[in-house]
Amino acid sequence: MKPTLFVLAAGMGSRYGGLKQLDGVGPSGETIMDYSIYDAVNAGFGKLVFVIRKSFEVDFREKIVSKYEKKIPVELVFQELDYLPEGFTPHPDRVKPWGTNHAVMMGKDVIKEPFAVINADDFYGRESFGVLANYLTSLNGSENKYCMVGYRVGNTLSESGTVARGVCETDAEGHLTGVVERTQVMRIDGKVSYKDENDQWVSIDDNTPVSMNMWGFTPDYFTYSEDYFIQFLKENANNLKAEFFIPLLVNHLIVNGKVNVKVLDTPSKWFGVTYAEDRQGVVERLKELAANEVYPSPLW
Repeated sequence: MKPTLFVLAAGMGSRYGGLKQLDGVGPSGETIMDYSIYDAVNAGFGKLVFVIRKSFEVDFREKIVSKYEKKIPVELVFQELDYLPEGFTPHPDRVKPWGTNHAVMMGKDVIKEPFAVINADDFYGRESFGVLANYLTSLNGSENKYCMVGYRVGNTLSESGTVARGVCETDAEGHLTGVVERTQVMRIDGKVSYKDENDQWVSIDDNTPVSMNMWGFTPDYFTYSEDYFIQFLKENANNLKAEFFIPLLVNHLIVNGKVNVKVLDTPSKWFGVTYAEDRQGVVERLKELAANEVYPSPLW
């Protein structure tokens, strides 16, 4: 059974402005997502699932789904603020959705095979999709064995401001021993640094592996998500900004000895549009890749 690619596209791109998932940055108007899906199809993924907000379904079907549905089966699922377990309602003042792992939970009814999770607006590189597809294909019928593509933090920064990264620790066998979501990471005085819980900047090595939200799971992950989300909601009911991040659950499962998460190395360099100022650099990188015939232009 071929693995599924699950694309997180529900974020409206608050820092960037507008629906950045639909922004044409490639030489022939391709989106960053087009490159991810092109690489994934070529790597052997067999189905696409997008999680989006219901409010832009029409736009998304017209501009995005129509491009892919003749090449690969496509499903849409929806993330909304009030999609909560029985007995819970969102705080009336809450406006932000519940984060990446809540988005993943929306795929439960349509994903029954090993699956990868990626962000819609990050360029991951073809090598990353290759190693991920190979590993997920080997997991058919398995449970509690997950993976993550690890990028070197120095290769993942924006020159325009801070970025959020899951900072990872691994053991001698290359398994993840811990991952903590750091919401402010940037280079300060030449050193990669993140702001910790005490508002202090902590420097880390350029080669420290970080999560770019490129994960591989088996369907048992949905059950773990539902169970832990209830605990999360009980603890964070009145925190208007609390988010149920993927690293939060993965870390919980690792610490409690429930799962193994293999960190897959990749030579790929990440890039993306975190801020509007990043856009031109992305346009130039994609133009260069097309000129060097790494990708065709137009892509499809």
